[in-house]
Amino acid sequence: MLSMETMWRNVLLTAIAPMAWGSTYFVTAEFLPPDRPLFAALMRALPVGLLLLALRPTLPTGSWWWRSLVLGTLNIGAFFVLIFVAAYRLPSGMAATLTATAPIAMMVVAWFLIGERPRRPAIAGSLLGVLGVSLLVLRAGFTVDPIGVAASLSAVAMSSVGYVLLKRWKAPVDLLTLTAWQLVAGGLMLLPVALLVEGAPPALDVRAVGGFLYVGLIGTALANYVWFRGLQRMPAASVSLIGLLNPVAGTLLGVAFAHEVFGAVQATGMALVLMGVLLGQPAIVSAARRKLGRGRGVRVTEAASLSVR
Repeated sequence: MLSMETMWRNVLLTAIAPMAWGSTYFVTAEFLPPDRPLFAALMRALPVGLLLLALRPTLPTGSWWWRSLVLGTLNIGAFFVLIFVAAYRLPSGMAATLTATAPIAMMVVAWFLIGERPRRPAIAGSLLGVLGVSLLVLRAGFTVDPIGVAASLSAVAMSSVGYVLLKRWKAPVDLLTLTAWQLVAGGLMLLPVALLVEGAPPALDVRAVGGFLYVGLIGTALANYVWFRGLQRMPAASVSLIGLLNPVAGTLLGVAFAHEVFGAVQATGMALVLMGVLLGQPAIVSAARRKLGRGRGVRVTEAASLSVR
């Protein structure tokens, strides 16, 4: 059985991923070239994947050639394309709310593919998380674009399948190498799409280079590494609920740097998200209950002893 310290370490390290992903919204808007989403996605994946592969110069063997391509497409390449389609066709609040359904999707996929039956606290945490994200980011006056909705939900479904397959397929290499394989495969998938849709790469200034270094090294390499690490060590439901911290990070950065509104509704939404994330960590909740139970038992014993005296 894992210690409480190890369980919390797994949760906190995994939480780096959605917090980093949430920060990339601000960096993309402030530092990267406008209206080049596919180029931005390509630069997030391929250069960093090649760098990691240079650090771990190991190529896939056997079935891991096609498995790396499948994982890279689901988790990186197709996922980025669909997310950017949704971002262009939907208000950001609605896109974030639809993406918040990911924990539910991952629980269903994990149940069918690897037999991880969703627990009631995790289901309740997912529902709280969707409600919390809605309060946090959803604004009045939005319009529903069917293509944007389909792209957002497709991104959720594809990444859920990719993440669960990552748990099911036991890679014969270390996690850094596995991350590199996926980033390179996803980047190569993005390369022809970006060239066909957006044409030649734009000129980059110092701010753009700095922004790409951040979203590549922190928002992609580090974030995916700790996310995949969490998937290897924790139930899929627990990891997926931690992903709800993504819009929380984006909201906090928007308030801090873009002076966005943050009132009682947003505070309530953030509290519901955090409650949902906590409910999705059954090992920590059970350990805390056992600890509290032992504490009560000690107090009852001491009280009985004093009454005898």
